[in-house]
Amino acid sequence: MDDFLSDSAALFGEAPADDGTINYGPLVLTVAQKEGKANTLLADHLFSPSLLLAELLETGVISLKDKSVIELGAGCALPSLLAATLAPAAPALAVVTDYPDDTILRNLHANVARNAPRFAPSCKVHAVGYEWGTDARPLLAGAAGFDVVIMSDLLHFDRAHDVLVGSLAALLRRAPDARAYIAAGKYTQAHVCDHFVQEAEQAGFVLEDGEVAGPWSGLLEVSGGGLDREQLGVRKHMCRWWTGRWNM
Repeated sequence: MDDFLSDSAALFGEAPADDGTINYGPLVLTVAQKEGKANTLLADHLFSPSLLLAELLETGVISLKDKSVIELGAGCALPSLLAATLAPAAPALAVVTDYPDDTILRNLHANVARNAPRFAPSCKVHAVGYEWGTDARPLLAGAAGFDVVIMSDLLHFDRAHDVLVGSLAALLRRAPDARAYIAAGKYTQAHVCDHFVQEAEQAGFVLEDGEVAGPWSGLLEVSGGGLDREQLGVRKHMCRWWTGRWNM
């Protein structure tokens, strides 16, 4: 874990903004305080895969229009909360989840509340505590599953791959058009990512590599944490991402 943190920080300054905020278009986000589980589970950082997914959402490469979406290990929940602002392409429902720790969830709830006026009126947004591998039925609220599951920068927790895949299987609706969008930093070693892909395939999923090309193409202004367009371009190219679907 120390190697992961030092590698990522050295590559592209993964520290949060000096004043504790990250601005992405209309969003004003904070990361959790650097203490307890927020520190050990890395909820006190905004890592590059979340920025990559945000760009893919902003530019329409990934469309969540009118879908039900859940994000696992959301941290500050940049991808999901950005999607909620993208009217008329916003999802119908966005559920952002992270480990049920007071510090982590306090920040997650604050991000949702602070940005609620910016969400599309048609999009309902909820923040919920959820530990991977535990009973997912309370999140489903009687539904058959979510149309989309977002997983940003979770694969480095290699000992949790089995429970992470289990939660994905429990939450993603069993339908041909249901999708998982998964992103990882290249500081997560290739064999670790490959292990997750294998675990997912054994559970009945197909994961297809996504393309990372060109300079930063988002149009919304991004600031905080030393971010500018050049830095955003560097950071997105230090990521990999996959589209997951049921093998059916």
